[in-house]
Amino acid sequence: MRASLLQIDVNEGESVESRRSRVAALVREQAGADLVVLPELWTTGAFAYEGFGSEAEPLEGPTYEVMAKAASDAGVWLHAGSIPERAPADSGSATGDGPLYNTSLVFSPSGELAAAYRKIHRFGFDKGEAVLMAAGEDLVTVRLPGTTLGVATCYDLRFPELFRGLVDAGAETLVVPAGWPERRRAHWTLLAQARAVENQAFVLACGTAGTHAGVPQAGHSIVVDPWGEVLAQAGAGEQVLTVEFDPGKVALTRDQFPALKDRMLGLAAPRR
Repeated sequence: MRASLLQIDVNEGESVESRRSRVAALVREQAGADLVVLPELWTTGAFAYEGFGSEAEPLEGPTYEVMAKAASDAGVWLHAGSIPERAPADSGSATGDGPLYNTSLVFSPSGELAAAYRKIHRFGFDKGEAVLMAAGEDLVTVRLPGTTLGVATCYDLRFPELFRGLVDAGAETLVVPAGWPERRRAHWTLLAQARAVENQAFVLACGTAGTHAGVPQAGHSIVVDPWGEVLAQAGAGEQVLTVEFDPGKVALTRDQFPALKDRMLGLAAPRR
């Protein structure tokens, strides 16, 4: 399988519309890849909290439309990163606005929406995303030819129980778009490798580059194999990180070193 991670430079000097068009062109350039992955909140910036409300879109809004077309034009599976989604308001809403979610979109090579994932763990410690956005509730997997994706987003990477749930649901390749800050870059690499090792799965973690809302981004998107070995890692700036990997290595690793069968805790753990 050939995967391309698009480490997008998100900066305040470029409009959302311009960035959306530029990124769509980059996706089209990946024709021939099996899977293309974009970062978290690349339209607005993951730390640009003040713009979440004004830049929020319905699920099938402008980013959806542009990315669906780009996936179809390139003939690729596209994890289009995430958008600030404005969900429909319920009948009891006092303001007329529905809740905000940090929502990832996955498109098939025909441009159809294959899955949407609302981020479960919101970052901010009682400010920013943690108070502006609602929490998702559902684990999401997507079946591709040759592998099953498990979908998570940025701060989710710090919560191993989510990834265990994805593995129990059949995930073999864990995809993590992010807007991870440079000051915690060491954690980014460490946690990506840990999630790969403990779940005996590939991890494809795609971050943003640049600086937005005054927060330098880590970049350094990374692909890790089921043994925790780094297959490829980007630098700090905008770039396309392309890697070929064998999805069959997941089953082989789990067979050669069947640690998952020795789980003793959790509802999904087999009885011994």
